[in-house]
Amino acid sequence: MKQNDSVALCSLRQGDLLKNINAWALGAAGLILLMLGTARAETPIGVPDKSHPESVTATSDGTLYVGSFNQGGVIKAAPGGKTEQFISPGAGGSRSVLGVLADEKSRTLYVCSNDLSGSGVAGPSETKGAWLKTFDLGTGAPKASFQLKDPKSLCNDIAVGGDGTAYVTDSFAPYVYSLKPGGTALDVWATDPLLAPAKDGVGLDGIAVGSDGHLYVTTFIPAKLFRIAVKDGKAGEITELKPSRPLDHADAMRAFGGDFLLVEGAGRLDKVTVTGDEAKVDVIKDGLAEPVSVTQVGNTGWIAEGKLSYLLGPNKGKDPGPFAITPVPLK
Repeated sequence: MKQNDSVALCSLRQGDLLKNINAWALGAAGLILLMLGTARAETPIGVPDKSHPESVTATSDGTLYVGSFNQGGVIKAAPGGKTEQFISPGAGGSRSVLGVLADEKSRTLYVCSNDLSGSGVAGPSETKGAWLKTFDLGTGAPKASFQLKDPKSLCNDIAVGGDGTAYVTDSFAPYVYSLKPGGTALDVWATDPLLAPAKDGVGLDGIAVGSDGHLYVTTFIPAKLFRIAVKDGKAGEITELKPSRPLDHADAMRAFGGDFLLVEGAGRLDKVTVTGDEAKVDVIKDGLAEPVSVTQVGNTGWIAEGKLSYLLGPNKGKDPGPFAITPVPLK
């Protein structure tokens, strides 16, 4: 072997060694990231005692925002679990907080605020009625307020379309409202007797924009699923979907790729696949403690377990125990 050949072979071996070292380092880094992700996915995030979370949303960096049904305000949980008060109870004239939705495109946190004093939940302010409140997603500063029109309205949840229009469900009246970017008031976007709450029931609840561009909503009692066709930004035909099994207290709904994540108040997180007018319901996780909402961060679903029966139901007056946002693997 010539000297030049020996030098070339040595260089090649060094290059291979460097490649192997780099590959090992990348593999180790990937493993560490995977382990970190798994560690977070296995660790519930605590929220304040007796706060009864009603909704949870997330930004793309994994930060969670959690609203309180009774105490009001919004808690912010950074990746890793460190929590802080992001929106103070009563800020911007808010009261009891139900739906929350982070829209990174407009840098807006949408918040459903309601006066629940008639149900024995005083909340942190004296604001009457049902409102959609907006806050700056970076600072938490109040931006604007929009009142739902019906005296008996209940602002429940929010979804945002590709054009930036926000859609809001009203649980006590058969309305889906819309708020266009820059709008100054809510408009009734869709209404139909199909969406009206049954006697002694609770109507519209969860809402999500499907990959087909149509809007999908749930009703809580009785539990049903509906598709509201969207054409040129306007509401079209409203279709009740046929689930593959009966639902029990259909609550929050979030887009999940081409499917949906659905929370059932009976204790389940489901994946819902819509084909035509049929909805295939597959259980992802059962045995949750009165879940009310879900948001997705990567391959993890974060579940708000509200335990609202300890405020409004048969467990009223009993100790609900600690509260947490519970992680559930989605894949």
